[in-house]
Amino acid sequence: MTDSRHSASTHERSYWLDDPANVTRLYRGVWVVGLLLVATDFVLRRHDDLAFAETVGFYALYGFVACVSLVLAAKLLRRAVKRPEDYYDH
Repeated sequence: MTDSRHSASTHERSYWLDDPANVTRLYRGVWVVGLLLVATDFVLRRHDDLAFAETVGFYALYGFVACVSLVLAAKLLRRAVKRPEDYYDH
């Protein structure tokens, strides 16, 4: 007697991100690209209108703070617009 759940899982298509080694490679690759982009701040000279924008890594920090802020704002917005599971059943 075979378990239908087991046989269904063996026939599923596998994707490249299902392998933890590929996820680790991707994660490390994103870090390397980010560090290389920050390293370009030491090589390239920017001519910004504001003095603090010329500091090393400013745009990386700005982007990180903006991304985290968007995630936190989305969590708050979800509380405001969330509906019960059976909202459309009426």
